[in-house]
Amino acid sequence: MCRAAAADGITHMVATPHANDRYAYDREYSEGLVRHLQQLVGDALKIGLGCDFHLSYDNLQDAFAHPARYTIEGTRYLLVEFSNYGIPQQISDSLLRLGDCGVTAIVTHPERNPILRENLPRVAEWAEQGCVIQMTGSALTGAWGERTRRAAEWLLEHQAVHVLATDAHDLEKRPPVLSTARDAAAAICGEDVAEALTATNPRAIVTNQPLPYFPEPLRTSYRTGK
Repeated sequence: MCRAAAADGITHMVATPHANDRYAYDREYSEGLVRHLQQLVGDALKIGLGCDFHLSYDNLQDAFAHPARYTIEGTRYLLVEFSNYGIPQQISDSLLRLGDCGVTAIVTHPERNPILRENLPRVAEWAEQGCVIQMTGSALTGAWGERTRRAAEWLLEHQAVHVLATDAHDLEKRPPVLSTARDAAAAICGEDVAEALTATNPRAIVTNQPLPYFPEPLRTSYRTGK
């Protein structure tokens, strides 16, 4: 997968094991695996570590006390994944409290979430609140179906996307390829935005900098979901 990513022009990948009730998250163990993989890969690709953080009560309490345990490479940025089965209204309060602790939530693949896909204005409001919105690149190319593709395009058109990622899991169904998604994004929102989503903003995240591209979500229609 690392060789495939490098061949596609990717220069930096972040390993994101889950942190939820099903999978125990061991930061120290994962750091050892990343170091070993980096030795095998050499200079072809830089590999970092974060996690796919689920907003459970226990996770949140630990993250409030030890945010660097979960964030990407100890930066301010935390990848947050929502359940496909229920998203409490008070989740927004949890995102705000993370911000009070110096953590910026990166909401991952909302276009694929069956609940958020039907309530895209909620995602745009999180972006307005200061959350980073990360979209799976292959959602734009139809790999996740037509409804997901339409949701992805809506978010892009309403300036509510800040990062495109591969969310790679293997070499066949979910490969580490981003170039085709970048081209699809450029066709919708232009080359400058596509470059920001795939290079400039991701670079800012792994170096713990503010995102250069962070527009105000369009207000003309997104609050009504049209």
